[in-house]
Amino acid sequence: MVYTISGVRFSHLPSIKNSSLPSFNEDRRSNAVSFSLRKDSRSSGKICARKPSYDSESSSLATTASEKLGGHQSDSSSAATDQVEPRETVSADTQILEETEGRDQTSALSTSNIASMPESFVQEVGLRKIPPPGDGKKIYDIDPMLKKYNGHLDYRYGQYRKLREEIDKNEGGLEAFSRGYEIFGFTRSDTGITYREWAPGAKAASLIGDFNNWNSKADVMTRNEFGVWEIFLPNNADGSPAIPHGSRVKIRMDTPSGIKDSIPAWIKYSVQAPGEIPYNGVYYDPAEEEKYVFKHPRPRRPTSLRIYESHVGMSSTEPMINTYANFRDDVLPRIKKLGYNAVQIMAIQEHSYYASFGYHVTNFFAPSSRFGTPDDLKSLIDKAHELGLVVLMDIVHSHASKNTLDGLNMFDGTDGQYFHSGSRGYHWMWDSRLFNYGSWEVLRYLLSNARWWLEEYKFDGFRFDGVTSMMYTHHGLQVEFTGNYDEYFGYSTDVDAVVYLMLVNDMIHGLYPEAIVVGEDVSGMPAFCIPVQDGGVGFDYRLHMAVADKWIELLKKRDEDWKVGDIVFTLTNRRWGENCVVYAESHDQALVGDKTIAFWLMDKDMYDFMAVDSQATPRVDRGIALHKMIRLITMGLGGEGYLNFMGNEFGHPEWIDFPRTDQHLPDGRVIPGNNGSYDKCRRRFDLGDAEYLRYHGLQEFDRAMQHLEEKYGFMTSKHQYISRKDEGDRVIVFERGNLVFVFNFHWTNSYSDYRIGCFVPGKYKIVLDSDDSLFGGFNRLDDSAEFFTSDGKYDDRPRSFMVYAPCRTAVVYAAVEGDEEDEESSLVPIGLVPEDL
Repeated sequence: MVYTISGVRFSHLPSIKNSSLPSFNEDRRSNAVSFSLRKDSRSSGKICARKPSYDSESSSLATTASEKLGGHQSDSSSAATDQVEPRETVSADTQILEETEGRDQTSALSTSNIASMPESFVQEVGLRKIPPPGDGKKIYDIDPMLKKYNGHLDYRYGQYRKLREEIDKNEGGLEAFSRGYEIFGFTRSDTGITYREWAPGAKAASLIGDFNNWNSKADVMTRNEFGVWEIFLPNNADGSPAIPHGSRVKIRMDTPSGIKDSIPAWIKYSVQAPGEIPYNGVYYDPAEEEKYVFKHPRPRRPTSLRIYESHVGMSSTEPMINTYANFRDDVLPRIKKLGYNAVQIMAIQEHSYYASFGYHVTNFFAPSSRFGTPDDLKSLIDKAHELGLVVLMDIVHSHASKNTLDGLNMFDGTDGQYFHSGSRGYHWMWDSRLFNYGSWEVLRYLLSNARWWLEEYKFDGFRFDGVTSMMYTHHGLQVEFTGNYDEYFGYSTDVDAVVYLMLVNDMIHGLYPEAIVVGEDVSGMPAFCIPVQDGGVGFDYRLHMAVADKWIELLKKRDEDWKVGDIVFTLTNRRWGENCVVYAESHDQALVGDKTIAFWLMDKDMYDFMAVDSQATPRVDRGIALHKMIRLITMGLGGEGYLNFMGNEFGHPEWIDFPRTDQHLPDGRVIPGNNGSYDKCRRRFDLGDAEYLRYHGLQEFDRAMQHLEEKYGFMTSKHQYISRKDEGDRVIVFERGNLVFVFNFHWTNSYSDYRIGCFVPGKYKIVLDSDDSLFGGFNRLDDSAEFFTSDGKYDDRPRSFMVYAPCRTAVVYAAVEGDEEDEESSLVPIGLVPEDL
């Protein structure tokens, strides 16, 4: 159940202007069937209450874009407008289908008013440039089927180019536009503190807080004609800042619906006082000697991405909310030892409801105070960089908390400031608000937010949550995507949102070419992972969400009902040329109400029969064997990147249950809680480390998988060939890079002298064996054995060799050269194998 703050229901205030960024309403339908993958229709819902559906509005409701920001005279820091290096502009695409009128082409930070900006901001504008748009036509060469939809796609790219052109003209370029955090919110100069806020619906505003005893008459703000409120607080006589570090602050506004106190929208830190429900904004500006200074450079972008998905708060073995410091010291070394090269951290952006898993954000620029201070988070990231781990942030731009006291909802007393007004601005399943991506100031806010985390905290990239919900007006709910291109390029596509994703990806990759951006999309949107300049949406990876659902579907059946062809199809059914991050299970499957793979396989036997020195049950034997096989085949066939949620690598026996109290619904129903218990909101890493438990074997196998990929780079090899998917034998054989994978899913049949096809001639050796006793197996193979190929076509391969394939095992063979003693140097280099014969 999503937690919300109850309070006054504010009436809707119409927009100050009706101008907006135009939305696409042109539908170019075709009956062509796509070669695209079939995707599961499940949207990325988190812990939330179901609500009745509301009718979706058909048109884009734009929020007013405030125009020019008048300069203040109190701040001595200034710079001349002509110091800003102009951005290159690109003319509008000649193939845009329809012209729109009335667009507001000025904003709160027009270049004609940059004199009011801090000097440091102006000096840095132009130092890093984002390349101008391309022609967006390459997607038609990559996927010729898209030519039938060139009307929609050319319009979309035209809107993107026009936006870039307008941003160049009115903001000094996308590089400057994405620095909104250096203007809005609290900014400090040598002479004092300036606070600015865009709140066009407010009729009066004051800055209040501990520093002025919450006196609304002490620091009254001034408003320009475009809804930007501003106040300058000069330093105290002794030179100290007017607002001390750590002071609570809010903005009090007289709105059409009454007096309202709000946390500043650009607040950098927010805390919850003991015994209180809403959060308080905090002015965070420690002394220079107290600020964390990064010591280690960012690691280079890894060739193959192996992600350890993490939640800081529940990363302790004890039932408590863990800290950034403990995660840094205890969990990061574990991740490194396991062989992962990336850590993806959830729930960073401040969220008032802990059990939302961080997906109902209230303060977008503030790191969650539950886990420590902003400087603690910086220390964590710096330590990860020291260990060679890239750090990805699970960023939420798909929706926002509907809280009105500590979030953006009804910020200035109006329904449509940051969000679509009415039913279009409400996500009925997630019980949250939906951004209006056609608003100029929303674009500034979200683009600046993404950049803030890269600049200030040195994150190395993002996993964008809920992208399917963003790209379609139906949000992917109750929709089954079949792969027909009509599903992607029609009336249900929210072009404003897609254009925003193009903008943010272009901004991220332009400023940080090494950054990694993963998009959570279940729909299979074509060109999702094609660069923006080529006409794509610009993500580096798509999260391959259908695979986890396929495993759950199969685990509900008997082994006898599994189809190996179905497994192979699901794992390989992805768009050619677009990278995927694949996973067998993520945090979604670990939540209360769902089951992890380990729990599907072993159920309650996990609690009583996991001691190594005791007899395992048939259910445990089956579970341990299939747990390893499922993970390895997912990594081997499913994508170019791999993800695992923390604890799942060793089959964590408990689900995740955040502390909850009973929820009383308006219809009288009661959803029982757990008495606020933290007992199931932790990770029992001690189980995976205990050599006397079978969990340890699963953990060691996962570790071996990661190191196998590190050594051989099979996930990123262009060579992938599936030579056998035998429904009778239940055997799958495939090549990835110079490795040959052999999976025997049969529950009883083991095969001696089993011939498998291959391409590389010569000698092969076992490099990973799921049946090894180290991994909780039965040790039925001799890992020192050598296997030699014989010529002659077999399973459409030019050569073959014979192996022993025990039941429920996965074995990986690597080609080696000659009889060199140094096996490391004898490995056949990746890349010598052609894509296929």
